[in-house]
Amino acid sequence: MSKGPPTIARAIRSALLTSGPAAKVFAARYVAREWRLGRLEFAFDVPMPDRPARPERPELLAPRKMPRRSKAGSQGSRIALWHALAHIEFVAIDLALDIVGRFGAGMKRDFADDFLSVAADEAMHFALLDRKLRSLGSQYGALPAHGGLWQAAEEISHDVAARLAIVPMVLEARGLDVTPQTIEWVKSQGDCNGARILERILDDEIRHVGFGTKHFIGHCEAAGITPQNLWQCLVKKHFRGAIKPPFNDSARFAGGLSLDFYQSLAS
Repeated sequence: MSKGPPTIARAIRSALLTSGPAAKVFAARYVAREWRLGRLEFAFDVPMPDRPARPERPELLAPRKMPRRSKAGSQGSRIALWHALAHIEFVAIDLALDIVGRFGAGMKRDFADDFLSVAADEAMHFALLDRKLRSLGSQYGALPAHGGLWQAAEEISHDVAARLAIVPMVLEARGLDVTPQTIEWVKSQGDCNGARILERILDDEIRHVGFGTKHFIGHCEAAGITPQNLWQCLVKKHFRGAIKPPFNDSARFAGGLSLDFYQSLAS
């Protein structure tokens, strides 16, 4: 690829094609910082890769092939929990970068502002979780990981509304539902440090859901479409799982995701 001016698309593509976990964290933070400081041109002059680069480990498995976790409360179960969370955040770095590089040309500048800040947050979350794993004598890549997270986004790489509907407004919103219970379990194990990490992640994820909802609603309003109706249609079409309670309604509402979006789909 020929050299050119530092554009946002080139910087994002470079970060997506960075495979090592530590290098990926650095690359995501670099792109977010350079954009925030006005050092990247708002130009989309290179395509995004079909898939981001991945480290050799962890081995990615289909959900049904994931090994059963160790007995609850054991060292193995704690490591498995933190490893699964670290993997989610690692993939989330690429998801946030890719949505800007893939769809940013058709969106306003604040779309890039918001989702590059998300990429930096996810990089920080991953770094915290990897450090947690190392404190337990493990590291990211030591266990197999769920291979379906990127696949869910890859299947909706043609439509910004679908990507917003599924990734921040379904997958990340589900994190708002389940994280409080995880925090309580971690506290019950006497792990105050782990609880603080999860509380920080929860606060940030509310904001991430808010960005997704804001831009989804803005996209719908520009097209003269009722946001709730389109969201429900896209979820039925593209999301293979169930929208199921219990919901953290207060956190969802804080992220702009009101009951009239998801209540009628709840199973």
